[in-house]
Amino acid sequence: MKRPLIAVLDYGIGNLHSAQKALEHEGADARLTADPGLIAGADGVVLPGVGAFGACLDALRGVGLERPAREAAESGRPFLGICVGMQMLFTKSEENEGAAGLDLIPGTVTWIPAGPKIPQMQWNRLDIVDPAEPMLAHLGAEPYVYFVHSLHGVPDDAAMVAATVEYGTTINAAFRRDNVFAVQFHPEKSSRPGLQLLRNFVDVCGNRP
Repeated sequence: MKRPLIAVLDYGIGNLHSAQKALEHEGADARLTADPGLIAGADGVVLPGVGAFGACLDALRGVGLERPAREAAESGRPFLGICVGMQMLFTKSEENEGAAGLDLIPGTVTWIPAGPKIPQMQWNRLDIVDPAEPMLAHLGAEPYVYFVHSLHGVPDDAAMVAATVEYGTTINAAFRRDNVFAVQFHPEKSSRPGLQLLRNFVDVCGNRP
């Protein structure tokens, strides 16, 4: 397998380097970049994010990366959204109701229902919906991953949900739409299961023709 080139979109929000370094650790040539040409030529693209939905989208658009992100997701190449990067792929969010998401996963990011402590800031066990999902392969029998969030994605098509967790109620934690995969948790902070997920992404990118 070739060492795939993976573009990690650099729009100045949060600790983007942690995702890049974790992907490098798992065998990728991972570049933190805002270069549309590099993004267009990459084997795979990652959109990380921390903070608020609207602020992250404003930052992405402010550095001219909305179109490259859309074109990458629509190109058929592997595309991974992480945490608020995942939320940005949805149509809209209750956190910032006037902000338009990228609409790559049709649906709404909604507040976690009242009951448990908000935000969820803990390790939690993934319940994998589709055992055949390649991004969730080899994570182990009870994969615990690390969450920090107050909202979760609710796609219009429930078949796009790839994994859930229990937190007072069932919370959606991972999503698949064609070549786009997205997770609410932080794989780069999730020890062996999270690094395995990133390894799976690297493998998918490296095995493209």
